[in-house]
Amino acid sequence: MISRINGTLVRTTEDGRALLRCDAITYEVLVPAADVHALAGREGDPVEFQTLHYLESHGQGATMLPRLVGFASESDRAFFELFTTVKNIGYRKALRALQLPFAEIADAIVSRDVVRLTALPEIGKRTAETIIAELSGKVDGFVMGTAGYTGVSLSEHLRPIATDTITMLTSLGESASEARRLVEHAASTNPDVETPEDLLAAVYRLKETVA
Repeated sequence: MISRINGTLVRTTEDGRALLRCDAITYEVLVPAADVHALAGREGDPVEFQTLHYLESHGQGATMLPRLVGFASESDRAFFELFTTVKNIGYRKALRALQLPFAEIADAIVSRDVVRLTALPEIGKRTAETIIAELSGKVDGFVMGTAGYTGVSLSEHLRPIATDTITMLTSLGESASEARRLVEHAASTNPDVETPEDLLAAVYRLKETVA
């Protein structure tokens, strides 16, 4: 199985195909809807995908065609594999449905936000409820990313501290989305904190001010 591929991006299409030139071979890589616009304008740039390899049946199963699906990170690939375990969500449907950053979709699942999930392409209310029922408790780590907190507003120094603080807040009963919001606010006003405990204290000071 092909698990990773890198090369030069030739072009992308609106229907989620990226053509990747690797020496003398050009591969067609299917990408989630969330990544289509991120790749637009990067023609000629070196690109690396974490991949999954599928075999798709055609002609009533008489022909099997290989399909390569690519992701920006190992975390995104792991989320996609988990998402496609949900009943009636195959890899093609998942590629079209995952139109938002995966961390945002994970947050909607953790928050049991049916409205946000039904805003995704091909996800109706019943499917959204099924996603929440089947993935609840399994996607918490993806809200902040398995590689750690990735909020663009925070420095490299603050990101691991923010990750640990979010974990502490959720263990104390805050929702994942609210914990993230509080940490972002507290970290932006206290950029010199050195430990998760210091940042947690800043969060509680912020909550007292708002109250």
